[in-house]
Amino acid sequence: MRLEEKIAIVTGAASGFGEGIARRFAAEGAKVVVADINEQGAARVAAELGGTDTAIPITVDVSHNDDVAAMVHNAVDHFGRLDVLVNNAGTTHKNGPLLDVDEATFDRIYAVNVKSIYLATLHSVPVFRRQGGGVIINMASTAGARPRPGLTWYNGTKGAVITLTKSMAAELAADHIRVNGINPVMGETGLTGEFLPGEDTPEARAKVIARIPLGRLSQPLDIANACVFLASDEAAFITGVCLEVDGGRCI
Repeated sequence: MRLEEKIAIVTGAASGFGEGIARRFAAEGAKVVVADINEQGAARVAAELGGTDTAIPITVDVSHNDDVAAMVHNAVDHFGRLDVLVNNAGTTHKNGPLLDVDEATFDRIYAVNVKSIYLATLHSVPVFRRQGGGVIINMASTAGARPRPGLTWYNGTKGAVITLTKSMAAELAADHIRVNGINPVMGETGLTGEFLPGEDTPEARAKVIARIPLGRLSQPLDIANACVFLASDEAAFITGVCLEVDGGRCI
């Protein structure tokens, strides 16, 4: 198994991409911290992965320093170490004119999508340094690489994630800490309706799919498979990459 005995934290793991990543990591032999603001959802996923020997749920708001510190501490306390951190938790605003996004929503998306990476880095990197290395995977987006109207402030957060990923990789390489990102195209998750202008209808989805050469939205398994590779020793010489898992959308 490609992640045998590795200890991984996956944020936003109660649903969507995060749940898919947690499930694939466990299938590849990892022990997983299922971290999410949704306490019941995290507990469900952790139980389905096999219980406390294989997975534990942790309730966390990734934009709160104390929550993130406790998440990393509890992971190390329970499993004895930490090998992989997947910063997957994210949110957005409804697709629409940039002037229609209120300040509270703006602050929230930057806190969840960007500040969370800062906080997770503060608390995980000292652990990785003590252990002699580790892996960080940040969930960015094609929206950060090829932004389009309607999601301007969300696009900005994902552009920040892409730049942070590259800068972190350059700075932490000397500590044998690899940092990579994933740029998914729009996926079938709980946020799909927010990314679409207007109502979430088959017609609205068809317009998005028409711009994806491989002809479909991304699935959690697509993103999870890419994360497995980047977390594994197969990617030992890869850092600073933001891998487009987008069906060709960014061509």
